[in-house]
Amino acid sequence: MSTIKTVCVYCGSGPGTNPNFIEAAKALGRALAENKIRLVYGGGSLGLMGAVATSVLDHGGMVTGIIPDFLRMRENALTRVQEMVVTPDMHERKRLMFERSDAFVALPGGLGTLEELVEQLTWQQLGRHAKPVLLANVDGFWEPLFSLVAHMRQTQFIRAGLTVDILKADKVEEIIPRLRAAAAQIPDDQRDLAPDVARRL
Repeated sequence: MSTIKTVCVYCGSGPGTNPNFIEAAKALGRALAENKIRLVYGGGSLGLMGAVATSVLDHGGMVTGIIPDFLRMRENALTRVQEMVVTPDMHERKRLMFERSDAFVALPGGLGTLEELVEQLTWQQLGRHAKPVLLANVDGFWEPLFSLVAHMRQTQFIRAGLTVDILKADKVEEIIPRLRAAAAQIPDDQRDLAPDVARRL
């Protein structure tokens, strides 16, 4: 049975307009540290990205940042992390984030967050991995996406046999239990996407 040892968190490099977004990022960081789960994230020190990583570190947890070289200055790479991986491009960043993570959580964010999230959902839909993917629906932030997915099902662009399994948590304290429950249902031989496959996607 699969266990959760590392979680990849996708989130905004800005703080957003709602103070609860930053508070949720900090609370998730603390929860990861207290549960001995390593954070894998985009490497920046700004916005929600910085808040979740700093919180993990402040509570004695472990962090791996993965950042493309061209973003190191723009997103002010967080130098406190135990491991910082600098990649030549976004594709390599996303591949490594996938390979090093047992599950994925999306906090509020912008187009980059959405793009990374949708890629994992697409790979899952196509049977390339079975790792849990969860939306942290802070103050209903992801409701428009849930509505869009429902619309895609209704219009049969998400067809039978091409399911999209999106976990949802309205409260931060629900995130880790739901990830663990989902991971416990995954046979180990279905958990990983082979690195050579990841490089081709």
